[in-house]
Amino acid sequence: MGIKGLKQVIADRAPSALRTVEMKHLVGRKIAIDASTSLYQFLVAVRNEGQNMTTSDGSTTSHLIGLLYRTVNMVEAGLKPVYVFDGKPPTMKGGELEKRREKRVKAEASLKEAEEEGNEEEAFKQMKRLSKVTPEINEQAKQLLKLMGVPYVTAPCEAEAECAALAKAGKVWAAASQDMDTLLFGAPVLLRNVTVSAARNLPIEEIRLKEVLDDLGYTLDQLIDLGIILGCDYCDSIRGVGPKSGYEYIKEHRSIEEAIKVDKVAKGMPENWPFEQARELFHNADVSDCSTEFVWEKPDTEGMVQFLVQEMEFNEQRVRSAAAKLEKASGKGQQVRIDSFFKVTANRSAPKKEDAKGNSKRKGVVANGSAKRPKK
Repeated sequence: MGIKGLKQVIADRAPSALRTVEMKHLVGRKIAIDASTSLYQFLVAVRNEGQNMTTSDGSTTSHLIGLLYRTVNMVEAGLKPVYVFDGKPPTMKGGELEKRREKRVKAEASLKEAEEEGNEEEAFKQMKRLSKVTPEINEQAKQLLKLMGVPYVTAPCEAEAECAALAKAGKVWAAASQDMDTLLFGAPVLLRNVTVSAARNLPIEEIRLKEVLDDLGYTLDQLIDLGIILGCDYCDSIRGVGPKSGYEYIKEHRSIEEAIKVDKVAKGMPENWPFEQARELFHNADVSDCSTEFVWEKPDTEGMVQFLVQEMEFNEQRVRSAAAKLEKASGKGQQVRIDSFFKVTANRSAPKKEDAKGNSKRKGVVANGSAKRPKK
């Protein structure tokens, strides 16, 4: 679910923290990817295009198609992806999961009605709502990743919390997820749209937590409180409070406890609102010790052919081509990023000086002639 309206707050109040990047600019970066949201995107993308990718016995394959080709694109661009799968959901998420089950029942009835009426547009809309990442889909994805030589882990609890923990621990550079609550778990860098369908042509968004907090004038505690007020997986939002007013309430009152003393906020607060427990889950999420050392290996081409071609009925030529691209690009992510050759200097507009020969020189140039990189 994520945090409704949080990106709007960041775009309006902390625009310098939000930038777009191309995949090629992430060369050499290790990135922890929320596998569940990625697989869901692959399932939905195919259904939105009106395709039903299955084997002859009816088994769904669209998640494997998306995972294969999107991962190949990342590895070819020099990224080092690590997929993180969900573990057991937290107890407090039970209410959210129950709501999702109720929505599925309604969507199934609406889909049946739309199909009977021949309303294709409505049918696709309901199919999107019914897309679900099952345990079988997760296991198939893990099998494919292993054959591709791409590391993965299963989180103790929620994948986005584990992605954030890996980034905080320095095991990866960024967490990649569509869920904005990844920031509330403390991810220093959040990447969005990394695994969206290429057909949607959405730019990759990079959001840096420190800049978000600096520009908003918030602490992480206050950003978490804002997310809870706007509504998260652990508790409902406050009725009548949107992104703009929510930002102002936390900005002025500095905490939920003080904000709910305002009559308008108090009147919209849900009954038995467990904001303190939600806050605790963000502060002390159930994550691993982040001691795993990730290794990217060359693909098992014949294993990929056996699984994807023999079992999942993929085109053999395309599978072998994808495997060849993976093998060719397997060392690309080892390239040193160009920014590692530059040092940072605080002075962006240093005056020019002249040496004894009259040649102009600028502060920030080191002895070997390499320019020091200014701070961003």
